[in-house]
Amino acid sequence: QVQLVESGGGSVQAGGSLRLSCAASGRPFSNYAVGWFRQAPGKEREFVAGIAWSGGRTYYADSVKGRFTISRDNAKNTVYLQMSSLKPEDTAVYYCAARAYNVDTSPGSYDNWGQGTQVTVSS
Repeated sequence: QVQLVESGGGSVQAGGSLRLSCAASGRPFSNYAVGWFRQAPGKEREFVAGIAWSGGRTYYADSVKGRFTISRDNAKNTVYLQMSSLKPEDTAVYYCAARAYNVDTSPGSYDNWGQGTQVTVSS
């Protein structure tokens, strides 16, 4: 198991930026693919972005493509989500999750989750 802790959430106006961090501890983080998910009130948890264990491949939901960038620093056991041009519809609790194989867009495929960090975008 790997333990995950998100940080960097907050409140921002539309058009602004935030960078989320996902810090890992426990098993070697470099063995895991990591996904960012989000869940807005009354909605299902949805895939936002993912990165392979090596960092060589990244994946994005269409709704964030071109605005969000996922990256990782395995030496620091941390994955980042740089969010730019934020919109009110990006408002949600953001979670990072890790799994031992490839990136998957289904939340049920991940065994390890952080506690989440709130992102609020006002118009």
